[in-house]
Amino acid sequence: MNREKRIEIFRRLRAANPAPTTELNYRSNFELLIAVILSAQATDVSVNKATATLFRIAPTPEAMLKLGLEGVRNQIKSIGLFNTKAVNVIKTCQALVDHHGSQVPSTRKELEALPGVGRKTANVVLNTAFREATMAVDTHIFRVSNRTGIAPGKNVLDVEKRLLRLVPGEFLLDAHHWLILHGRYVCTARKPHCADCLIHDLCEYRHKTDQEN
Repeated sequence: MNREKRIEIFRRLRAANPAPTTELNYRSNFELLIAVILSAQATDVSVNKATATLFRIAPTPEAMLKLGLEGVRNQIKSIGLFNTKAVNVIKTCQALVDHHGSQVPSTRKELEALPGVGRKTANVVLNTAFREATMAVDTHIFRVSNRTGIAPGKNVLDVEKRLLRLVPGEFLLDAHHWLILHGRYVCTARKPHCADCLIHDLCEYRHKTDQEN
């Protein structure tokens, strides 16, 4: 795929959604961090249902620690892997209190040192909270990047590096959100909605569907 085609793809995505953001509900950088930790292998909808009460009860690291491990477990038990996630939430809150003045750190190294925070989670926080041009490659972005030809790669790190290199600079800050939303609602896994796709004529996927699902 050439540069001109990529520019037009992101121009259209931007025109359709000028201010994209995460679909996770949060009111602070702390709540964003916790929501992203909880979202691993879970839908944003399921996380939002759980955090609606959790964040009302415990909107700060100190309040989360006061709620305790069992309290966190009870609030997030509808989410997959809730036992492990509850442990990580408590450990992360303790680390925030002990080492970061109860604030979410703004560097990749410090974020990835927190329990339950890997590269993808750190990228989401850096992009959404601190507006850094990062690329959090999940299954949606991996699929869209490979299927369309925007930035094909064999693994998520490969795709991340290619996107950072190939996405035109003016679009880089919000590209992560556009690609996730496109993969979630249009370029879906089993059968993409090509008939309703904004970039149908630019996409290089060989097996486009002619009829709407």
